Amino acid sequence: MSSGKQITRVTLFKIPDPANQEKLANIYKEMPTKAKKDGKPYIVSVKAGPTIEDQRNQGYTLAAVSTFASLEDMKYYDTGCEAHDALKVEAKKMHQGILVVFYESSA
Repeated sequence: MSSGKQITRVTLFKIPDPANQEKLANIYKEMPTKAKKDGKPYIVSVKAGPTIEDQRNQGYTLAAVSTFASLEDMKYYDTGCEAHDALKVEAKKMHQGILVVFYESSA
């Protein structure tokens, strides 16, 4: 996965309370400017919002799609990013399940 292609990460949450869904979505939307690596923003983009009610969503009520320039940047997001650590603290207070997948995509 080091071919220079961007990494797209999809995170799904089971959050029953719509107010908490909105709260976490807003935290996600701040990530491109709050998350820093070597003092600079490093996340390419983030989109987040509540899912549309549908039998196929299997109870997942919030989706977040984050794009990173590299797998290395996404790994930093998981292990070294203070802004992401703060997001995880908030998410743990409200979610009842989480699913994370990522893939290499065209730039």
